[in-house]
Amino acid sequence: MPIELYRIDDRLIHGQVVVGWGQPLNLSFIVLVDDDVAESEWEQELYRMGVPPDMSVYFHDVPSAAAALPGYQADARPGIVLVGDIGTMTRLVDATNGSIHAVNLGGVHHSPGRTPRLRYVFLTNAEEQGLRAIAQRGVDVSAQDVPGARPVPLDELLSATLDA
Repeated sequence: MPIELYRIDDRLIHGQVVVGWGQPLNLSFIVLVDDDVAESEWEQELYRMGVPPDMSVYFHDVPSAAAALPGYQADARPGIVLVGDIGTMTRLVDATNGSIHAVNLGGVHHSPGRTPRLRYVFLTNAEEQGLRAIAQRGVDVSAQDVPGARPVPLDELLSATLDA
């Protein structure tokens, strides 16, 4: 079974990913792609504590994730690929030569310079360009915080504005 979800969420592994997405998708593993976390044993241990014992967590930087992705895609167990920012997903999409077909934009939260687009998505101009670049590579990009919510297509997301 292929990877069930490629998700951008700046909180990485947390309850909404593990329970909100994990249970409905019956996830067996999470592939966390983050260059810094891939080098930090103690951060990896913290993230492992956030998942149930029957769920595996694998840690990669972008190059090793790209190399390992075919194996994860061929795994019979359902899994998710999780990154913390748009730049990392852009690099992963580029490194995997068309094997990622859809990206879910989850939580990209408020910070200085970001414009509110949805209650859970705040973007800088550079991040908007990054999402457009991913879409230009033939990837379906949509925002969706939880499985029961309606996916918001990229064009609709980028035209949305909320009062800050």
